[in-house]
Amino acid sequence: MNEHDSETIAGMLREKGYEKVNAAKDANIVIFNTCSIRENADKRFFGTLGQLKKKKEQEKDGFVVCVCGCMAQQQHIIDTIKQKYSWVDVIFGTHNIHELPELLDNLYNEKKKQISVYPDRDGIVEGLPCERLYKHKSYVNIMYGCNNFCTYCIVPYTRGRERSRKPEDIVNEVKNLVADGVVEIMLLGQNVNSYKGEFSDGTGCDFTDLIYLLNDIEGLERIRFMTSHPKDLSDKLINAFRDCKKLCHYFHLPVQAGSSKVLKEMNRRYTREHYLELVRKLREAAPDIAISTDIIVGFPGETEDEFLETLELCKEVRYDSAFTFLYSVRKGTPAEKREDQVPEAVKHDRFNRLCDVINEISCEKNAEYVGTVQNVLVEGPSKRNSKTYGGRTDTFKLVNFIGSKELIGKTVKVRITGSNTFSLEGEIIND
Repeated sequence: MNEHDSETIAGMLREKGYEKVNAAKDANIVIFNTCSIRENADKRFFGTLGQLKKKKEQEKDGFVVCVCGCMAQQQHIIDTIKQKYSWVDVIFGTHNIHELPELLDNLYNEKKKQISVYPDRDGIVEGLPCERLYKHKSYVNIMYGCNNFCTYCIVPYTRGRERSRKPEDIVNEVKNLVADGVVEIMLLGQNVNSYKGEFSDGTGCDFTDLIYLLNDIEGLERIRFMTSHPKDLSDKLINAFRDCKKLCHYFHLPVQAGSSKVLKEMNRRYTREHYLELVRKLREAAPDIAISTDIIVGFPGETEDEFLETLELCKEVRYDSAFTFLYSVRKGTPAEKREDQVPEAVKHDRFNRLCDVINEISCEKNAEYVGTVQNVLVEGPSKRNSKTYGGRTDTFKLVNFIGSKELIGKTVKVRITGSNTFSLEGEIIND
């Protein structure tokens, strides 16, 4: 979501005549697009922001610093910036990214700080320019905001309530992207499963309906989405993995914890048993489906036995990969107020044990690909070796192989010759 917001910001600036530079020292304007999911992100942001103070003092109005994103949507962060980083020129929130060109014009004309942050916003601004990171694939927002209010999460407070785009607007955007060379799309939403679109004639459209509409677009090869909430995962969507040829067999299904008690305290609104049943149904509909997840370690009050339930669930599900997090106190969330916070040393110990289990399973799952032939969409060259290229399988496995730049954006057949914990090795099969 943040990457796509950055693409939009870059698109608007490009349209205004700005050109991208590779280093902050060469820039006339620097924009920090921030995230508030974890405390470490906050610390890194303030540390990096502080490094620009000297440049700002030297160049004054010739160097503009902007802050946006989820951190900028929180009043205590805005107050901190005003007090300790008063030289920041522009602050804008997640609901008014489209105002950036106007804010910059006002800054230059009025010679004073610009702040524009809405507590929430109902409307959706369509048609904003976008400078895509890739020619052959693209992010597509289908909805904004979140209504779930998990007790550990700040997102509903920074991104606002759920707002779904009209399905025809999404379909038209994807058709235009395909005409521009895109073959893979990633549908984005804080919880795509709860998408509730409405056509101009008032007809409803849920997330699975949207998948079927996009599956019919000629020239589009792959459909992915991120992310899903288990409480809203329907049999209808599960069956789409069986019926829709272009829907990739990869599902990111955050579990967060393996204990039903902890899940209840997180306000996740599903149980361990319900989650495992969803996994069973997914694998019944698409036996080759790869499943990844999010897991939080050390949620307030989590006992050793409850953590062991998470370990056992991971062993039972056998995730292809997982994003693992130490619980991070987020100001303004219900979990922040709990007095039974888990000690840092305990959290780190559990985190390490969890990673050991996840990595071992990931390694075993990847090894199963050795000897198979996979369709790989080539993404680009390796940063370490210009002759080595990487791409993704239908199941989102990263495959490295010897290739050339002419292959970028094309789907090639690759025989898998080796495996690692986080990637596969292969060789192109020439027809």
